[in-house]
Amino acid sequence: MVNLKKNMTNLKEMKLILNQILVSKKLIHCLLVVVIPALIFYSLSIIRLRSVGFEIMEILRDPAQQSGESSFRGFLSNIGIWLWVCSAAISYFFVLTSETIIKKNFKGLFILTGTLSMLLAVDDFFMIHDRYVSQKICYLVYAIFIGFLFIRHFKMIIEIAGFAFLLAGVLLASSIITDLIQSKIPLDYQYTQIIEEGFKFIGAATWLYFIGRVASSLLIPIKER
Repeated sequence: MVNLKKNMTNLKEMKLILNQILVSKKLIHCLLVVVIPALIFYSLSIIRLRSVGFEIMEILRDPAQQSGESSFRGFLSNIGIWLWVCSAAISYFFVLTSETIIKKNFKGLFILTGTLSMLLAVDDFFMIHDRYVSQKICYLVYAIFIGFLFIRHFKMIIEIAGFAFLLAGVLLASSIITDLIQSKIPLDYQYTQIIEEGFKFIGAATWLYFIGRVASSLLIPIKER
């Protein structure tokens, strides 16, 4: 009898859990916002890349698996891309946050930081400025983005993390300048690359720190920062 009551209680709890999980509104929202778009992107990527000559395994498998090379090849470059993606993820999270939690002027800031971070991530991942679009055009776009961001949200940036923003800007600008004039620097190519990529990597880390500080400022009172 006791066991029967326990079983009945367990069944009721399981039913309650299932009802909470399978709420039609939440289920449909998840399918529409995540599952279906992801499936479409996955399918179209395979179809498109197959149409231009890539084999299935070339599309699906990691480059290190295909080439047999070390997984650490391009290590710092890959970590740098993670930094950009993390910056974009934090920014877009706050863009999508309810108005009751985040003020409108912060959303404008996060839209700009998220878009710039994602552009830099895509550029680094696909080597856009090295292979597809002129370096000068890409760098000009980034400079305009950062300049507009600074002018548009000057007071907020200075109040929350002005030094981090300026340092990130200086480091990234130094990376760009080094890239543009590296042929005139009296050093071997590998050393100019160490300098250029070092500026970019530390700049990306500082940029992530800046965005983290802005995000945390929404949760921590000014006096406690």
